[in-house]
Amino acid sequence: MPEYSPRRDDTPTFPLPHIEHTPQSHISDHPEFHSLRRAQRRFGIRATVLSVGGFLLYVVLSSFVPAVMNQPLFGRLTVGLTLGLGQFVIMGVTAWCYVRHMRTRVDPLARGLRSRLHETESRRARTTVPPQGAGQPLRHGTRGFRTW
Repeated sequence: MPEYSPRRDDTPTFPLPHIEHTPQSHISDHPEFHSLRRAQRRFGIRATVLSVGGFLLYVVLSSFVPAVMNQPLFGRLTVGLTLGLGQFVIMGVTAWCYVRHMRTRVDPLARGLRSRLHETESRRARTTVPPQGAGQPLRHGTRGFRTW
């Protein structure tokens, strides 16, 4: 017997079939995800300390020991100018190390985790059976509803 909705037009609403949902495994639950995050975080901390530390050293030396920073090295090239140009070298080396670290350590872990997650999802999709009378599934971007 259909239940009647509290809507104005009193159209009957039918109870939805009972659908049991299997608990989804989140990617953050995998131990490989934690090792991936650790590898990324460790490198990020080291790269940040190197880059920011080099810049702060340059600023501190410029502020507190200007006599050392004004020492000429070759012609008009001073220690301060050399250390300032060295900041570009530090940033370039940091970027190169970041790309190398990601390619060698982080990307293989991420690819393996992604493939295992897709394999698990496809296995779960094959084992679940759609409920009887579900009709067409709702497509994203459409304004229609499923047919009952």
